[in-house]
Amino acid sequence: MKKTSEKYQVVVAGGGLAGFCAAVAAARHGAQTCLIQDRPVFGGNSSSEIRVTPHGAANFHAYARETGILSELLIEERARNHEEIFENGWTNSVWDLTMYDMAMKTPNLSFHLNTSVQAVVKDGDKKIQSLLVRVANAETEIKVFGDIFIDCTGDGVVADWAGCEWRMGSEGRDEFGEPHAPETASGDTMGNSIHFKTVNMGRPVPFEAPDWAVKHEDPSFFYDQGRHTYDIRGGYWWIEIGVPWHTIYESEDIRHELTRHTLGIWDWIKNKDPKTKELAANYALDWVGQVPGKRESRRIMGEYFMTEHDPINRTVFEDEIAYGGWFLDLHTPGGLLAPTSEPASAEGYSETSDYAIKSYCGPYGIPLRILLAKDMDNLMMAGRNVSVTHAALGTVRVMATTALMGQAAGTSAAIALKNGISMKEVTTKAMKEVQQNLLRDGCFLPNVVNEHPGDLARQAVITASSEMLLNGAGPETQDQLPKLQEWNEPQTGSNESLRNRRGQWIAIASPEIESLSVCLTNHSDEPQQIRAALVNVDHIWDYRMEPKNGFISSTLLIVPPGGRQWVKWQADLGPQDGLKAQSYVRLELDAHPHITWHAAGSIITGHVSAFEMGKGRMRRFDRGVTMSYLISPAQSVYGASNVISGVTRPYQYTNLWKSDPALPLPQWVQLAWEKSQFIRTVEITFPGHLIREYHAYASFYRDPQCAKDYRVQAYIGDEWQDVISVKGNYQRHVRHQLDESVLTSKLRVVVDATNGDPSAAIYEVRCYA
Repeated sequence: MKKTSEKYQVVVAGGGLAGFCAAVAAARHGAQTCLIQDRPVFGGNSSSEIRVTPHGAANFHAYARETGILSELLIEERARNHEEIFENGWTNSVWDLTMYDMAMKTPNLSFHLNTSVQAVVKDGDKKIQSLLVRVANAETEIKVFGDIFIDCTGDGVVADWAGCEWRMGSEGRDEFGEPHAPETASGDTMGNSIHFKTVNMGRPVPFEAPDWAVKHEDPSFFYDQGRHTYDIRGGYWWIEIGVPWHTIYESEDIRHELTRHTLGIWDWIKNKDPKTKELAANYALDWVGQVPGKRESRRIMGEYFMTEHDPINRTVFEDEIAYGGWFLDLHTPGGLLAPTSEPASAEGYSETSDYAIKSYCGPYGIPLRILLAKDMDNLMMAGRNVSVTHAALGTVRVMATTALMGQAAGTSAAIALKNGISMKEVTTKAMKEVQQNLLRDGCFLPNVVNEHPGDLARQAVITASSEMLLNGAGPETQDQLPKLQEWNEPQTGSNESLRNRRGQWIAIASPEIESLSVCLTNHSDEPQQIRAALVNVDHIWDYRMEPKNGFISSTLLIVPPGGRQWVKWQADLGPQDGLKAQSYVRLELDAHPHITWHAAGSIITGHVSAFEMGKGRMRRFDRGVTMSYLISPAQSVYGASNVISGVTRPYQYTNLWKSDPALPLPQWVQLAWEKSQFIRTVEITFPGHLIREYHAYASFYRDPQCAKDYRVQAYIGDEWQDVISVKGNYQRHVRHQLDESVLTSKLRVVVDATNGDPSAAIYEVRCYA
């Protein structure tokens, strides 16, 4: 056995999305970093070995997609990959190589694949000195020394071996009063899954299950218990088993049982089920996973223990470093062995049931303290092993959320090292620095805006060549953007009658509205009355039916019989009625059995809609669709000054500069200073890849809203000079460092071409000396 040693500042164990983002973040911030991964590829559950496609907040909240390192990876993968995305089973090696390519290109980052942690060596009671790791098939043992360690192993093996307190199983309801907690505590956890993929051969092909496969014969097991065979190609997350097996110690037993069930399920679909066997006739089994994907195991106790009350109530934390927005998704213990599948599936994914209402949450902030192991001074964790209850894990465990936590952990570790402080001191001595650096690196935090002291753009006067005015849109409006693909999530139809109260968020620049019009169809033979109301909202995810001090005005609209007619509300509202400049209002129509409110034919950036789900709450409607409306006067909500609003997505306002689509490119936004500034670094955030989660984007996708060809010009002497020129861009967040600083009083970002949108658009411009 070859034995050697290595020394780093940050050591990350576990190369799933949380660990990968932690390692890249720490290295980018200057820390000498080592990433240890026990598999041959990065990505963990998302890799081509397991093929769970990353989910996150944007599945439930428009414009809530996770950004930062994860966003770079997913945008790059879509631009490179020929494979379409489906629920599970469709990840190929292009994703693995996208991550590998980033790792290779990241300075300060070293990594060991096929390398597992064998032991933890401590320096006293509260500090880890090193990890003893073994490289598979190389007969090599490495002692990896570090200053800060980050446990992203999922099972929390580093923390366990270090002697940290941890929990596993389900807390009882009496401990924290969590609505999702069982009445009594137990060792129950969510189970492990494997996935499969099939391929259409273009001709009938046979399949014969082996004798040792489970024989599925009962249709009610699938159709009455929430195990829906929604696509012949695969993607069934419900092929899941946990208890009575232990998800750590008996993982191999679970893998074997899952394999038996998977082959039996495909045998049922292809050979037995009268609803599917004809559809499956030409399909052959192409891939069956043999590495179980885990949902739950150890949860390491941290400086804060997050319960489900925090995401449900959107607790604001001073040490906020990430956010989540997946629902409180707690799978039934036992999975395939349980009487029913995961509760939401078992009730047919109802969007207005009591379970759906109590499970819907976010976007909510996540505190750094749940990443800080309470029993160790130099140990952090990120991923599904963080300091949360079983119930809270139901929302924070999805991979897009864990990736954000990973980036925050790596950033925090590097900043602690730079400042010469311990990890525990970051929350009191360097919290703002961590938050501001996360924002600068492209992340979003619900309760923090850009206040970076080095950003010279914040001092500039902003103008632009033109700007788009908001007039609204009708059913006939067509944009030039390719439609995002749908998948198996059921949705309320956008052109059906108003079964529920519905709302449309509208940004207003000045507190004056003369009139609003909506495009309606009255399906009856008589005129109908419908109540319309206008309320103030705090932001685009303010789903309260009755926001505090939100009511502005209401009216009764008379709708004659007939289809697609514009009905006008002469509102004549102003600041005296409660309108606020640079904010959102929500236009609402009550439920009505005879009236349809038509969806617009295009999506207006930053203008979302929602419907009443019950108990005084709304939820996102049809994946961010815009309802048909017109507003007068036209609103100047895409002004140039938005590029220094401090927020890089629609939230409390549009936060976007967008040029007049009727004018040809190039279009520009300009920053001007009273005194000349030395500028060395320019950072830009373009729009795109926000409204829907990763699953919605097609192969070889490049978001039309994103600038393709652009230049940065500096006014030097008496002329504009190009100091940066880029062609073929498709990334949302870009950073450019000049070879040497330029001294200028004016800077322009000139967009020569987009990837398809007629308007140039930018969320943020930053400048640094």
